[in-house]
Amino acid sequence: MSQFTPAVDAALAVPVATIFSALQIELPGYTLRLLSGPAALKGAPWSSFVGRDPTFGTWAAVADIRDGGGDEAPRISITLFPASDAAAATLAAPNMQGSKVSIWLGVVNPLTGEPIPDPALIFLGSLDVPRLVSGTGSRQLEYEVASVFEWMFDEEEGRRLADTFHQSIWPGELGFAFVTGVVDQVYWGRQAPVTNLSSMPPSLAAIFR
Repeated sequence: MSQFTPAVDAALAVPVATIFSALQIELPGYTLRLLSGPAALKGAPWSSFVGRDPTFGTWAAVADIRDGGGDEAPRISITLFPASDAAAATLAAPNMQGSKVSIWLGVVNPLTGEPIPDPALIFLGSLDVPRLVSGTGSRQLEYEVASVFEWMFDEEEGRRLADTFHQSIWPGELGFAFVTGVVDQVYWGRQAPVTNLSSMPPSLAAIFR
């Protein structure tokens, strides 16, 4: 099943389609809206997206979206060309981390210059770790962007079995204080793996019971 609407799918089926990608970063006190290239769109809210922001520069690249696994959420990397050293320093400041990031992919109606409703929101997350790369006559800022699913890990479910966390909820309750040598692993958020004990020698199978 396509992630696009039927109208967008139909627009992509023609021999030549004008595709655009849009990036929005909700920085503290300023919303940065950029297009991938020197383009312009019509219609709200897309007319507020620009190819070059006068303060913060341009959107240079975006890496492939990587699937997460285990205790990792999907992540991407975006690259910006800051307009100045001051802009680069501002974007790399610690208070920028956690800013909401949205990326859309859509198709432009060639007759109106407006996006065909509704462009696909292909990534939603937040700024994580910046990396400033500068050279002779050039500067760029690479930002790791964590998926919205990363917020689910704020629960830190594993800490529910720790004495410190237990006492933070029930002060003075020492049920976990003297627990040592626990051999049974507790699986959070998934079922325990199934081991085929019947095919093992009895002496070996006893280790896994």
